[in-house]
Amino acid sequence: MNRKTFLAAAIGAALSIAAGAALAQPYPAKPITLVIPFPPGGTLDTVGRALAQKLGQQMGQTIVVDNKPGGAGTIGAMAVKQAKADGYTLLFSPSTHTTTPMTMKAAPYDVVKDFTPIALVAKAPLAIALNKNLPITDVKSLLAYGKANPGKLSFAIGSTGSAGHLSTELLRRAGGIEYLIVPYKGSAPAYQDLVGGQIDGFVDPILGSSSFAKAGQLKVIAVTSKSRLPSLPDVPAVAETIPGYEFYSWYGLWAPAGLPAELADKLNAEVNKALATDMRERLESQGLLLTPGTIADFVAFQREDMARSAKIINDAHIRAE
Repeated sequence: MNRKTFLAAAIGAALSIAAGAALAQPYPAKPITLVIPFPPGGTLDTVGRALAQKLGQQMGQTIVVDNKPGGAGTIGAMAVKQAKADGYTLLFSPSTHTTTPMTMKAAPYDVVKDFTPIALVAKAPLAIALNKNLPITDVKSLLAYGKANPGKLSFAIGSTGSAGHLSTELLRRAGGIEYLIVPYKGSAPAYQDLVGGQIDGFVDPILGSSSFAKAGQLKVIAVTSKSRLPSLPDVPAVAETIPGYEFYSWYGLWAPAGLPAELADKLNAEVNKALATDMRERLESQGLLLTPGTIADFVAFQREDMARSAKIINDAHIRAE
């Protein structure tokens, strides 16, 4: 073997050994990117950043939060779909991740085929907020007013196919009333018009309306959780008037399809560990519900929620603009 051949062989062997050592390193061996497919701020971003901080502390690696807004969450989701399934690119998204494709003529991804479910992180009950000047104090009087004034009430939706939109449709159908649904580009302008009296109601995650309600600028007459929330004991659940009514926005963690099962299981365990820390008290005080579980639990929840949402979307002919 001549000198040149020997050196090439030695370098190749060294590179092979280094590569093998890198592969043998325990996960995670480098920073993890957590993609949030909406802008900074709001409940999703708050929960996502809190989770990233806890996971980073537990796993001994930096979790870099990368906000990739646009396309009703589909741009960030596509970035994760196209990433390598090695556990270093994850998606933290609300339930619109599963419902937005249902409203599109040509969905950019298939939730079940293109992503590996990791964990259900939190459920966010919604609040039914009304203009403070309406002669309505609870769901019963809302239904009575709606039936006495068909088509006169107007409810905002922050985005097409969102949990708030589907919950608003469900309330209309379950309550047997008719009202005008007014689309907005986000929650902020909807609240502005609700407080100003341009619209009558808005169904949105609890955190969104809390500051306005505390300031006496609007009134919250009910929450969409199965029962009353410890953080809002005086606010009744819709189900107290309309039996069986229950709806949530929810936040989950996904990886690209093909993630090795051992990595998915490790991430699920780490999320559940994080949710058992002081993070639980902080989130529950903000009206969120935490139900840690296995990957199989999340898969079953996602499947059931998607079936329910698909029925509402199809029955109401909800389509993205």
